Parts: sequence; C-alpha cells; structure tokens
Amino acid sequence: MKILITGSEGLIGSALTKRLENQNIEVIGFDKKFTEGHPFYGDILNQNLLQLAINECDGIIHLAAVSRVIWGEKNPDLCWKTNYEATVTLLEKSITSDKKPWILYASSREVYGNPSVLPATEKTPHSPINIYGESKAAAENAMLEARDSGLNTAIVRFSNVYGSLNDHHDRVIPAFCKAAATGAPIRVDGSKNTFDFTHIDDVAEGTLKIINLLCAGEKNLPFFHLTTGKQTSLEQAANLANKAGKNQSEIREALPRQYDVPHFCGDSSQTQRILDWTPNIDIEEGIKRLTALFQDLVNEPLWAIYENS
Repeated sequence: MKILITGSEGLIGSALTKRLENQNIEVIGFDKKFTEGHPFYGDILNQNLLQLAINECDGIIHLAAVSRVIWGEKNPDLCWKTNYEATVTLLEKSITSDKKPWILYASSREVYGNPSVLPATEKTPHSPINIYGESKAAAENAMLEARDSGLNTAIVRFSNVYGSLNDHHDRVIPAFCKAAATGAPIRVDGSKNTFDFTHIDDVAEGTLKIINLLCAGEKNLPFFHLTTGKQTSLEQAANLANKAGKNQSEIREALPRQYDVPHFCGDSSQTQRILDWTPNIDIEEGIKRLTALFQDLVNEPLWAIYENS
C-alpha cells in the first residue's frame, strides 16, 4: 500500500506520515517544502509532477492548500487556484490513472461560515464568508461529483487544529503558547470569539481511522467532523497559555478581524459512532503541552532559526 500525502510537511501531514509509516504503509510525500529523500516536492499547481505522484499511489490524503484564512484574503486568486482548481486537477488525473486511488479530502469548518445553530452538524449548509471557505466548499462539491466517475472519495472537516511545533508560529494557539513560553505579550484579536480547538493527536488518530476504512474498500462514506463539540473563547485560551507560562505575559486585546468567523463548534457524534473515536485532549491540557514544548525549544540552539521562520 502506497499513500500519497499532499502537503506532507505541514502540521497534519507530518503527524500522519509518522503514524502511517509505523503501520508499515509507504508514504509518498508531496510538498513545496523540500525534504531529503522525498521523491516529489513542489507546488501542487505543478500538473506534471502531480501526475507522476498520482501514478505511484493507491490512496491520496489531500492536505495541500493555501491553508489559512488570512493568506486567502491577501491573495484570493492564488487561494482559489490552489484550493479549488488544483483539487479538480488532482481528481481528473486520478480518474484517468490506472490505479484510480481513493482520496481523502481535508476540508474545514470555514465552509459553514456563521452557522445559525451550534454545534454545527455535517448537514449544516455551506455558507462561507471568505475566499478560503469558498474554495474549500467548491472543492468538497468536486469531491462528491468525482464519485460519479468511479473515484472513492471522502471528506473530513477540521477545526482549529493545534498542538505541535511543526506549525505556523503566528497561528492563534501557537502564537499564544510561544508568547507565554517567552514572557512576551499575548495579542488577542477578538477576545470573545469562540472556536472548537482540536489537538493534533486526536485529529491524527481520527484521520487514521478514516484512512483504514478507505483502505478496506468502504465507499460513499459520510462527512466526518474531527471536532470536540466544545467552544473556547480566545480570551480563555490566552489565559490558559499565560497560566502554563507562569503568568509572565501581558494580555493585549485587539479588535476581531472582519473576515474571521466569530463562533464555531462542531458536533462530532456521528464521527464518534462510525469511527469509534473520541477526542481525548482538552484545550487546557493541549495548551499546557504546547507551551512546554516552546519552553524546551527556547533553550535549544535552533530557537533563533524557528523564531525567524
């Protein structure tokens, strides 16, 4: 079994790579970030390279994307090309490949926009409020349409995944934990905004269970929510990080960003039932662990490199 992971060097991709390899599954990494020994590295928009990678695999975990709302707002054309058009290309090339690999698509709670009822379920309609959410919703539709062409596709929706140093250090939870670890000020953009923060270990475990179903030939799988069903405000998260860092940081409040969804939590009861999966790491424990990782890193020679990355 060979599984292609697009976006293999990111937060979720790197966590899945380790776990799949521990199950003796060969992982084909595909990422813009060069890694020694990878047969494929480069932009997901490189169609020729993408075709070569698809020809090698039995399954695809499609994580590659303009992966943050703020990046999409800054460059909406690139966001659409990367998140939607490249996904359509991946589907087209998979349909015409000899192996016709199954595909697990990594979507986002951003497809819902501002749900009128929380927690959102998998049946909550698409209503994105930013280009990132729009591109993810369009890619979801393409994934479902590809089933008519014989591809076995599945969709998992993530929500504010955190918990590793292998992440963008200016994302909200890493930013809070990094500041708390160093005693720097913690900036909170929209302190009353609430989100469903999900630890990477729980996300990786749940995603592996979906992968196992696809490897076993299960078809027409429903949407999956890898969420906790609990809301945590940014104010609460900042205070938890500061507590983990021995309360050395000043918390500075700022106005929320206009393109951010202000509130979200997702109902994962269907996912828990189908996958026999439960999120085990609550936000207090997750923030405590991540802050400790930053505190350890501060004392390492590589800290300056990380801080400037």
